[in-house]
Amino acid sequence: MKKLPFYLSTIFFVIACNSKSEEKNQPIYKQKDTISDTIQSKKIESAAEFQDNSSSFIPKGYVIYKEAGTEDIKGDLNKDGLEDLVLLIKGTDKSKVIQHETRGQLDRNRRGIIVLFNKGNHYELALKNNSCFSSENEEGGVYYAPELFISIEKGNLIVNYAHGRYGYWNYTFRHQNQDFELIGYDASYNRGPVPQEETSINFLTRKKLTRDNLNKDDDGDDNIKFKDTWEKLPARKLIKLSEIKDFDELEF
Repeated sequence: MKKLPFYLSTIFFVIACNSKSEEKNQPIYKQKDTISDTIQSKKIESAAEFQDNSSSFIPKGYVIYKEAGTEDIKGDLNKDGLEDLVLLIKGTDKSKVIQHETRGQLDRNRRGIIVLFNKGNHYELALKNNSCFSSENEEGGVYYAPELFISIEKGNLIVNYAHGRYGYWNYTFRHQNQDFELIGYDASYNRGPVPQEETSINFLTRKKLTRDNLNKDDDGDDNIKFKDTWEKLPARKLIKLSEIKDFDELEF
């Protein structure tokens, strides 16, 4: 047989080597794709297997309280990257349903709060306080009763009371020491659009800021001038959400 020229032999040799190399490496790429598909499949399977067992934590004699501002309260409260769940509950004691002389039938059952941590495929109880909030049907004097809103902001649990033209007050809780401890309080006491006084307390630094509007008698909201006063509060044990009997009785 006639031998091929040297340069042609070299070309065929390189082509053959490259072909064998591609055949050798091909199963490796297929294996990587298979692994990737398996991981993706497990993620989908895990999400599909999530058991929403939140209803199992509702105590007997209570139901989930649903109203605007109290639904779908979700967010990461323990910094694990998963969305936790907060539920408001309300008692169902029939003896607490009264007949008001001007407002008709009113349900005066108190409300409570349940915090559930997301454990990946189920919820786990983190906190429960069955009756720390008054009924939504309490008296509001010449105005309606304060409205309760719950939210999760920057990993903190916020309990907000809004009282329309009379202002608002907020409680900020952080998950620590196997509970949710009160670390902040903010309030604004208004008369119509004009704030009379604002208060902000940081219970971690024990500093209290009081802002007094020097023009509180001015009916316009374009002439507000605050005088700030700082105080150092005495050391005290942080208030735990699980131990609060009635938010209406909290005083600072």
